Amino acid sequence: MTELGILKPLLAALALPPLSLLLMALFGWAMAWRGRRAGLGLAGASLALLWLLSCHGTAVWLARHTLTQFPPATPAALQAQQVQAVVVLGGALLPPAPEYGGAPQPSAYTAARLRYGLWLARQSGLPVAFSGGIGWAAEGAQTASEAEVAARVALQEHGMALRWREAGSRDTAGNARLLAPLLRRDGVQRIALVTSAWHLPRAVLDFERAGLTVLPAPTGFVQPLEHGLLEWLPSAQGLLDTRLVLREGLGLAAGRLFGP
Repeated sequence: MTELGILKPLLAALALPPLSLLLMALFGWAMAWRGRRAGLGLAGASLALLWLLSCHGTAVWLARHTLTQFPPATPAALQAQQVQAVVVLGGALLPPAPEYGGAPQPSAYTAARLRYGLWLARQSGLPVAFSGGIGWAAEGAQTASEAEVAARVALQEHGMALRWREAGSRDTAGNARLLAPLLRRDGVQRIALVTSAWHLPRAVLDFERAGLTVLPAPTGFVQPLEHGLLEWLPSAQGLLDTRLVLREGLGLAAGRLFGP
């Protein structure tokens, strides 16, 4: 299981842009060099597709049409659904920061999820759980768990303590599998699940499979960032967001194919 988990980031990199399309272009050029004219068409198509997938407008379209869209959660919704705890999922860490004395810091995704989860908890009076260890892609490069860093940030920067911390998970399925028993042990069955909007469809499925009743609480929606034509010009942000949406779609497809 561990060996297969370590392969997940590599397999994802091979299947997703930009690497998959660059390899396709190289293969097309190799075909053309051997005198096969179809190779030029393959190389051109792969580069055109790379252009399209690097547009933030493409990321927005894919998110809206391929992933389930959940509405924002509110304190009133938490009360109406009789939610018992707010659960926040980690989204990676930044490298140790010299300006903070070498202490690892939450990534933008982790910080946004934590901030929203703590806001919901403060407004509703509910306790907070955080789930996140060292992801497969961070193996060997990260020493602190996401939960450890989140607990420090929640206390030092927001003045709130986490009721539950799960620091052994490596991926979303692990988040659900390892955190659910901790919650049930304290009588928690109904949760508000906080993570990025593009990550929620897969996360909701995993936590429901773990036996919990889930109210989705999305943050970090994939929305237009710039005006008109600028959304359809290639950018690093466009490629990043498109890749995230495609990765989630790939994860959902793999989950349906291979089961929980």
